[in-house]
Amino acid sequence: MKSWVPKKIFFTRGVGVHKHRLRSYELALRDAGVEICNLVQVSSIMPPSCKIISRKEGLKQISAGMITFCVQARVACNEPHRLIAASIGCAIPANRNSYGYLSEHHAYGETEKVAGDYAEDLAAAMLASTLGIEFDEDQSWDERRQIYKISNKIVRTRNITQTAVVKGKSYHTVVALAVFLM
Repeated sequence: MKSWVPKKIFFTRGVGVHKHRLRSYELALRDAGVEICNLVQVSSIMPPSCKIISRKEGLKQISAGMITFCVQARVACNEPHRLIAASIGCAIPANRNSYGYLSEHHAYGETEKVAGDYAEDLAAAMLASTLGIEFDEDQSWDERRQIYKISNKIVRTRNITQTAVVKGKSYHTVVALAVFLM
């Protein structure tokens, strides 16, 4: 079953606008470059030694109809002037033979920075708990980030976030994805 452990991952995002909710989702996937895949949503584990590749390189490795595992954040809305955000956070341990965490965050009224920082914090908090790093949930993001750095157990965090402001009465869908490649 080791062949089911992804070897590579890439991050992508997109936005779609249409009068029908489903079509706006398809257009968001198209904007993200993965509309040709049969997406299978999985939970939050970043496999050990999984190599992060660029979106461009990742899109070259997918093909039409491919069963594609991903962690996906998705928000759809048709309420005019509403700010929507979808974000994937990633936390990678210093020990590359250990697994990391991915988080998905779906938000209304949050900027790209706020949603992205929150998604990173979620992923880092999940990883920290498995590594035995203690911190106060009520500390600011910067205070927790410093604890993560001091511990030398979390090497880096990152996020990919897509936001949009709904215009008119059309559905706007935002997606953020971490796409696994075998």
